[in-house]
Amino acid sequence: MNRVFASLVALACLAPLPALAQGVADFYRGKSIRLIVGAASGGGYDIPARLLATHMPKHIPGNPSIVVENMPGATSLIMTNYLYARAPRDGTALGMPNNNVPMEPRLKLLSREGGNVSFDIGKFGWVGSPVQEPQILFTLTSAAGSFEDLKTRKVVLGSTGRSADNFSLPFMLNQLLGAKTDIVPGYKGQSDIFIAIDRGEVQGNSTGVTNLLVTKPDWVRDDRVRILVQFGATRAREIPDVPTAVELAPDEATRDLFRFFSMKFLMARPIALPPDVPPERVKALQDAFDATMKDEAFLVDARKIGLEINPVSGAEVAKLVADIQDVPESVVQRLRDVLSGAQAK
Repeated sequence: MNRVFASLVALACLAPLPALAQGVADFYRGKSIRLIVGAASGGGYDIPARLLATHMPKHIPGNPSIVVENMPGATSLIMTNYLYARAPRDGTALGMPNNNVPMEPRLKLLSREGGNVSFDIGKFGWVGSPVQEPQILFTLTSAAGSFEDLKTRKVVLGSTGRSADNFSLPFMLNQLLGAKTDIVPGYKGQSDIFIAIDRGEVQGNSTGVTNLLVTKPDWVRDDRVRILVQFGATRAREIPDVPTAVELAPDEATRDLFRFFSMKFLMARPIALPPDVPPERVKALQDAFDATMKDEAFLVDARKIGLEINPVSGAEVAKLVADIQDVPESVVQRLRDVLSGAQAK
């Protein structure tokens, strides 16, 4: 009798699993999922989002379509606020925020001491990131041949805005490593900066390594531009001969600043869910993301456009977000002081 009872209990525990899976499939069948990118079209966030939208649906129960929308503005705070406060909390809305967003609870630079933030970073769900990607600084080869040249030559760099990485990172090089670049903000997106380089308005900028290698491979191939420094904690395998800012830093305290800032590049294109999405749908989307990262058709298409896929799971992104919150306040405050100068210029 006890054995029969135990068997019935075991069956009862197992029964919900296929039922949950079927429930997820029933929910998503015939629906569209919005993947809202907090950046302009054609840039380093938009490209992997559209590749995911092509391949990920077949791995989601019910095979919904994924439609990419662009919602740029305020270094993706507009999109992130929308995702948190207004987007449906049923698993039909995903967001790809700027990777500055997980740093914002500590640095409080994008949000004017919290005034422009309407979200709690700890309440988002995380699906994963398709890439880990350092930012780089590149210039026309005619403008500079090495990082040392930036200490003695006036090199003009394009930027989208003072709170963006393509302003903050070269500003940090100026303040901490002795570079003397002139940073010009105001471009709408990365594509506009590339056009500005072609026109001779600026001589380079800071961007994701994929953004340069995928969008302008001929510039690198023909030695029209030179990558002078990268901002990951270690050298990326795509550019093993380019020094990191950590290596160039003169002391351990400065190295700590660059290490802290580089944490976000380990989840370079994070995909978030609003709070309160049913856990079985969160799990289904995380599983679908993981399966897509191993999908040969996806990987072939990524290689065709030069996109280096080195994914981070949803659980790993969540841990990185938590680790950022644990960085010593002394490191955070010094970096805040430096970057506050960039916004005050």
